[in-house]
Amino acid sequence: MFIYHIKLNGSKWFRIIFVSIVAIVLLVCLYIIYTVFQTSRVTDNLSNQNVTELNEKNYASVLQTVHNDIDTYVGQKIRYSGFVYRVYDLNQEQFVLGRHMLISSDFQSVIVGFLCHYTDAISLADNTWVEIEGTITKGSYHGDMPILEITSLKTIEKPNNEYVYPPSEDFIPTSQIL
Repeated sequence: MFIYHIKLNGSKWFRIIFVSIVAIVLLVCLYIIYTVFQTSRVTDNLSNQNVTELNEKNYASVLQTVHNDIDTYVGQKIRYSGFVYRVYDLNQEQFVLGRHMLISSDFQSVIVGFLCHYTDAISLADNTWVEIEGTITKGSYHGDMPILEITSLKTIEKPNNEYVYPPSEDFIPTSQIL
């Protein structure tokens, strides 16, 4: 029969436990740092690929927010529908993708929209309803102006509700279009 006699030295055990705890804490910290950087990289890639869909309720709020701070939104992608609207001083590759914004309870409206750049814009008749997807760029039209560089366009039927609502006081601008 063998009997092992282990002499426990308090200072040795303390060092072993202390080094083990420090190693575990260090590994956990490294894992957290790795996860945070990995997540931020994925989020950046997703935000560059995400396309924000505008609707009747957020349309005017987003339009106002982007016009007020163009630089923050350059490069972001949006999708929305409206009708082709032209004014006399636009070039052949430009049009406003407009919507009627209600300004009073008796259905008085004004046309609002993003200025769009599309190489084949001349082929689109005025008042044609289209759905576009585009990237916000900074351009100039009587001063700094957000311009949508259209990446896809398709003709659609006029929607049942062609109106949008004035900017909401509840809308909270962020660095990403929501």
